Amino acid sequence: MANDQGAFDIKEVLRLLPHRYPFLLVDKVVACDAKTSIHAIKNVTVNEPIFTGHFPENPIFPGVLILEALAQAAGLLGFKITSSDPGVNDLYLFAGVDNARFKRQVLPGDTMHLHVTFVKERRGIWVFSGRAEVDGELACSADIICARREV
Repeated sequence: MANDQGAFDIKEVLRLLPHRYPFLLVDKVVACDAKTSIHAIKNVTVNEPIFTGHFPENPIFPGVLILEALAQAAGLLGFKITSSDPGVNDLYLFAGVDNARFKRQVLPGDTMHLHVTFVKERRGIWVFSGRAEVDGELACSADIICARREV
């Protein structure tokens, strides 16, 4: 369900993204202007299966999953920019990451704020700029590259 600020709940996230537990890494969208930017939330809990192995005595949310959360937020923004729904023959793939930097650990109990901005699209390749923040502090920044493919 969307509202007039562009926010939408988990039902809309599930409608747009093919990911499901335990790999769905966006809990809700706080704001989306449907043209250039999105602000999504990922609540990190100790109950997530990744923490049984990364690391059991000192649980840290993996950097690659922070990047995946940013990519999922970018995917949501892409659907909103194009005003399209996911098609059964379309697959949106993570095509690359540039300029990734990790500035702080993300721990159980943290709320990651995922801020993604559309940069450009050319021939089915989309580029987004993303940053993940916890308590207003930068945890990760990266340029996310996505590609649409027919299956």
